[in-house]
Amino acid sequence: MPALLKVENLRIELNTRDGISPVIDNLSLELYPGETLSFVGESGCGKSMTALAIMGLLPDKVGRVAGGRILFNGENLATASNERLNEIRGNDISMIFQEPMTSLNPVYSIGEQIAEVLRRHQALSNKAAWSKAIELLDAVRIPDPQSRVSDYPHQMSGGQRQRVMIAIALACEPKILIADEPTTALDVTVQAQIFDLMRDLGRQSGSAIILITHDMGAVAEMAEHMIVMYAGRKAESGPVQKVIESPRHPYTQGLINCVPHLLAELTEERPQLAEIDGIVPSLKDFGRDECLFASRCEFADTLCRSQRPPGFDFGDDQIAACWRAGEIH
Repeated sequence: MPALLKVENLRIELNTRDGISPVIDNLSLELYPGETLSFVGESGCGKSMTALAIMGLLPDKVGRVAGGRILFNGENLATASNERLNEIRGNDISMIFQEPMTSLNPVYSIGEQIAEVLRRHQALSNKAAWSKAIELLDAVRIPDPQSRVSDYPHQMSGGQRQRVMIAIALACEPKILIADEPTTALDVTVQAQIFDLMRDLGRQSGSAIILITHDMGAVAEMAEHMIVMYAGRKAESGPVQKVIESPRHPYTQGLINCVPHLLAELTEERPQLAEIDGIVPSLKDFGRDECLFASRCEFADTLCRSQRPPGFDFGDDQIAACWRAGEIH
């Protein structure tokens, strides 16, 4: 089966006060129909920037694709025109943005915002689009959708607004659904409901899902494959179960050690909660020819601080970019 989305050696640069910085450096991935792929890592590691590049939504005159290709069904989105990207966005590739209150327009009703997508991409009449909007609200389990379709964003709870965002994203049955921190600021019960909803709707529509999160527990629950991002680079990737059970990169280990219930499942005991010392490096340091995690890593040596590690293959599609990966287990 050919890949639905194939990213090859992607490099994204931003213009900053300190000059041009590579916020995404040599990233490659493949996404197949019906698959859920998760990007995981701390804030500032490049997860959302990758999604914006796929959507063609990099900040104008600030960010650019400086190298590589983004192939969707063989078509390079990195060189596509704005007109072509407008045809694809919301139709073939949709995105659930991180904060629904700022993503929804406060002066239009929920129904109107869903119907707009259907009129634009599916050429539905006003009446048909409105009826479809009600069906979508029902599909994402909004109570009494016939009356709530006329509500405005401020009349809904955070969880309900997030469901509306999912309804908008799924309105045209996209081939790829990108979910950027879809449960941020939601309580645990609502988070579980949103994940169940995404899983069910993805299964029904056959959409491939890219889940962006910093929550390793969400990755374990939702995804089949994962990419651990650090400072704009791929630290580790592979099948979720293998990476969680046998992480090869110390950064991946640190992320797993921050999730108590994951550790308890692996060790059958209640371990002490760990933390990763330090912070993600500044953007101006992203292009350095070394391991960018070295300053926070207990295993780092002279080689780590002087040369960028390649990706080492540990079988079953598990790749780790760490000079000491063979020793860490």
